[in-house]
Parts: sequence; structure tokens; C-alpha cells
Amino acid sequence: MGVKIMPRYRDLASVVKGEFPEADVSGVVGRQGSFEIEINGQLVFSKLETGGFPYEDDVMNAVQSAQDGKPVQKITKSRAPCVIM
Repeated sequence: MGVKIMPRYRDLASVVKGEFPEADVSGVVGRQGSFEIEINGQLVFSKLETGGFPYEDDVMNAVQSAQDGKPVQKITKSRAPCVIM
């Protein structure tokens, strides 16, 4: 049994909306094992590429950069996914 992805999305969406209330945050269920983040249509994080989930601080920094009109850098660091067996 693995940990469900949607709670991670909801937690991250809540943090983003808490800091950036004007942000339009939406999510869709994708393929098994994926967790991707796009900001203004640009893919900035992919669990399929990194093997884990993003750090909240990295996501918040990326959102702040986008809000400030700065280029958004791809997030390449991740933490290992939590799996309960």
C-alpha cells in the first residue's frame, strides 16, 4: 500500500494559497507515480525526473519568482517519497 498523492497536492496547494492568495492553484490526477508542478504553463518540477517530492521552500521560491516577474528555474532537488508497505 502506497501513500496517496492527492493529500500531498492538497497540502502543497494550501501552503501556496496561504502565502499567495491570488494564485490560481489547480490539480489533476495523472499517471501512477507522477507529481508535476507547472507555473504559468512551465513545467518546474517532475517527480518522474527526480524520483521524489519537492521541498515546499523550493516551490514557494519558484512561485515568488513568477509573481515578481523573474524567470522560474526548474526545481531539481527532491525528498524521497514516503512509502508504507
